[in-house]
Amino acid sequence: MAGEGEEKMLIYAMVARGTTVVAEQTVYEGNFRDIAAQCLQRLPFARDDRFTYACDGHTFTFLVHQGYAFCVVATEAAGREVPLAFLEMIKEDFNKRYAGGKAATAAANSLSRDFGPRLKEQMQYCMDHPEELSRLSKVKAQVSEVKGIMMENIDKVIDRGEHIDGLVTRTEQLHEQAADFRQQGTRIRRKMWFQNMKVKLIVLGIVVALILIIVLSICHGKCH
Repeated sequence: MAGEGEEKMLIYAMVARGTTVVAEQTVYEGNFRDIAAQCLQRLPFARDDRFTYACDGHTFTFLVHQGYAFCVVATEAAGREVPLAFLEMIKEDFNKRYAGGKAATAAANSLSRDFGPRLKEQMQYCMDHPEELSRLSKVKAQVSEVKGIMMENIDKVIDRGEHIDGLVTRTEQLHEQAADFRQQGTRIRRKMWFQNMKVKLIVLGIVVALILIIVLSICHGKCH
């Protein structure tokens, strides 16, 4: 494979639907396509992710997104940020042009004539503006980090909300139990009141009866 010394170069780019390459563009001759095709066969398409393979002083970087693979071959001197920034750019371009349309049914290399020049243009832009892309990558990384922290905090709030819901439910249950206790207490107090009144009435009846007996006895004695 032809080397490019220590220059920061993007050499080859392609877009594949699964393992079918639908568009590609190369700047230099070499066996980049063959190695990229071999790497493509090994990609796990089950999840969206980024993958980088190193071979003979070059990096083969892949961005897998919704069943499509975006690839760029670069010299190791190009680092990681520029190739990844390039892949993000062509992913957005490709989706804007073909998502839900030609991309789903495109045959092998059928989009190279249309999208190949765009790949070449973007590769050149990335090689001409590495500092700008590096800054952009750092900003995106910071945004992703902040987003991750926000999502974590949201999850904690949601989890805390579930705990609060549980406490509210238990509080409502306690209120219901307290209401039941109050009702039972009222019924018991009423029952005890009636029982007390019954006892008092019985005692009062006995006292009245005794008084009547005594009065009648006295009256009976005087009468004789």
